[in-house]
Amino acid sequence: MLRPLTSALRLLRPWKPLQTRGCASDGAARGREIQVRALEGPDQGITEILMNRPRARNALGNVFVSELLEALAQLREDRQVRVLLFRSAVKGVFCAGADLKEREQMSEAEVEVFVQRLRGMMTEIAPSTWLGTQNKKGEQKAAFPAPTIAALDGFALGGGLELALACDLRVAAASTAVMGLIETTRGLLPGAGGTQRLPRCLGVALAKELIFTGRRLSGTQAQVLGLVNHAVAQNEEGNAAYHRARALAQEILPQAPIAVRLSKVAIDRGMEVDIASGMAIEGICYAQNIPTQDRLEGMAAFREKRPPKFVGK
Repeated sequence: MLRPLTSALRLLRPWKPLQTRGCASDGAARGREIQVRALEGPDQGITEILMNRPRARNALGNVFVSELLEALAQLREDRQVRVLLFRSAVKGVFCAGADLKEREQMSEAEVEVFVQRLRGMMTEIAPSTWLGTQNKKGEQKAAFPAPTIAALDGFALGGGLELALACDLRVAAASTAVMGLIETTRGLLPGAGGTQRLPRCLGVALAKELIFTGRRLSGTQAQVLGLVNHAVAQNEEGNAAYHRARALAQEILPQAPIAVRLSKVAIDRGMEVDIASGMAIEGICYAQNIPTQDRLEGMAAFREKRPPKFVGK
């Protein structure tokens, strides 16, 4: 029962910094559909995944998926990343879902392969016990180690909502965010985790209702149901959800990064098993945290009545 936890707890191994980190201001990065931006100053530790495919409303095409997989693989190994924030560079849209125009040109076999890649991409962000998400050694893939936040300032439909569901936290603009698993209105069904993550988020009956009807929700409605953590009034720039998500990331930054990551492992893995097994997982994670410098620093700071300075060791 607890064997899948082994690979997840490898997050404490020494991480290697990225050799290069794309930025929206870099000439080479401007043409990419996925751009990586590491924030600086007081926001150091927050890294943004900027989705930039305006002509297709950030639809999930082959290039988009390949670039996002590449970015996630690199960022997973970067110890500097304390929070990963997904946002859109395209005003009015987070991600419009599958690129149906591209999908229309694929054979049935090609569609199956692509959807498998898409499902694998989501699993790079959130964990899954599905057999197809194991690595070549037969070990279960771990979720992205740092907390992930999706900033929904516009449309997040189909695969776009599935991408947001794969994140730990979601922030939406109350009026301009529109989200839904609308695949049944296109003769499809959710294929990148929607049928599994939505019921785990909202409960089985409500998830069935939303998927069966293909209903679209506003940011306000999504917050009432518990689909998003926060819904905020949109601003003139159209990026209010991004700013709220960034403020949320800033709240996470000062906390002990290893303890945060292990808390994520304990919650994610514990939700997949019975409570007794979940308590055992929590115990394993707690034991992993005991020898860390950050734990000693936290106790010393409490004793000395000063703010702690966590270094992630």
